[in-house]
Amino acid sequence: MGTRIQSHQLKSGLVVSGLPGQQQKEKQPTMASRAVPYIGGDIKKSGELGKMFDIPAAVDPPKQPPSRASTSSSGSMRNSSSGPMRNSSSGPMRNTSGPLNVALPTGLFTSGPLGSGPLGSGLQKRSGQLDNSAVGSGTGSASSKAIYGSAVTSLADDVKVGLRVSRPVVWVVMVVVVMGLLVGAFLMVAVKKAVILVAVGAVLVPLFVGLIWNCAWGRRGLLGFVRRYPDTELRGAIDGQYVKVTGVVTCGSIPLESSYQSISRCVYVSSELYEYKGLGGKSAHAKHCFFSWGLRHSEKFVADFYISDFQSGLRALVKAGYGAKVAPFVKPATVVDIKKENKDMSPGFLRWLADRNLSSDDRVMRLKEGYIKEGSTISVMGVVRRHDNVLMIVPPQEPVSTGCQWFRCLLPSYVEGLVLTCDDNQNADVVPV
Repeated sequence: MGTRIQSHQLKSGLVVSGLPGQQQKEKQPTMASRAVPYIGGDIKKSGELGKMFDIPAAVDPPKQPPSRASTSSSGSMRNSSSGPMRNSSSGPMRNTSGPLNVALPTGLFTSGPLGSGPLGSGLQKRSGQLDNSAVGSGTGSASSKAIYGSAVTSLADDVKVGLRVSRPVVWVVMVVVVMGLLVGAFLMVAVKKAVILVAVGAVLVPLFVGLIWNCAWGRRGLLGFVRRYPDTELRGAIDGQYVKVTGVVTCGSIPLESSYQSISRCVYVSSELYEYKGLGGKSAHAKHCFFSWGLRHSEKFVADFYISDFQSGLRALVKAGYGAKVAPFVKPATVVDIKKENKDMSPGFLRWLADRNLSSDDRVMRLKEGYIKEGSTISVMGVVRRHDNVLMIVPPQEPVSTGCQWFRCLLPSYVEGLVLTCDDNQNADVVPV
């Protein structure tokens, strides 16, 4: 017979094996656990791994018992921590062992000071904003070149107005002219009659005169086309329609300021420095002719702005910033006329030149500035876009052609981008906004 397993009953009524009062022995772990020291990536502290590569193990320096001076100083530090030291410990002393955590205006915590790293640099130079240290002033005591971000469009070159004539027509005219000259020259040599050559010349002279006329009056013809173009009511404009809107302008999120006169709250500013070249003068650029004014330096900026339609009263956002193509037709006014005699009488102009690294050595110069101030009346030509109940005027994708103007003997001319026109007198009829 097998042995009977002893058991007993607990107070709760549960029957368990074993005698009452017998304690179970604790089980020993099958594997010995050992604390692995943290080496911090240093192979010298890895023990056996360092011996495999014949690297001597690092020996910790012996710990010296704390001196009485350090003990007393630490004690005084603990005793004084309840006073002013506790208040100062909540400042820079708490973050001496790690990076400084800074709360940005957006609520995001980052390590390091506010100006460090790519995020901090982005906060210091916001896109499109004017740097405080780069606010241009002309006649004031301080002047520096304005530096804008990508939200402001910089117009380096002047408005280009080209002639739009199809290439087949140009080639046909050139072939007819060459054939006429060859036939006229042959007949004049063989028959000794210049009738054909005179006839060909009578055809070529009007062609050359018409070409010169279009090159000289092409810009004025384009401005006349813009003035005669009918205004469009924004209320009835459809998406994708090319319109001309005339109204009062207001600044967008980034107002501009003229560099010399410091005219604030502008949507478009320009500064142009011209130099006169005499018989032995210096050239402003490579194509500068004698006895003429040449453009030496130019600054033109335009940003997004709003225009309120006169007819419907609606306000539209004109997308002129962020590198958009813009063709401003704003006549600048002369603000400084410098000669050799009065060069030293304008310290503001000399400061303006120094900020742009331009020399002022015995040159006849003229500074012109143009601007479109907030409250001015202008005309804008562009394409209507409607997006989420937002009415916008954007640059057209294709160049705008004026068509043939037969009464003015002008060929079709074209211009790219938004067309901005303003009255010559910019200070008159400014509506306060």
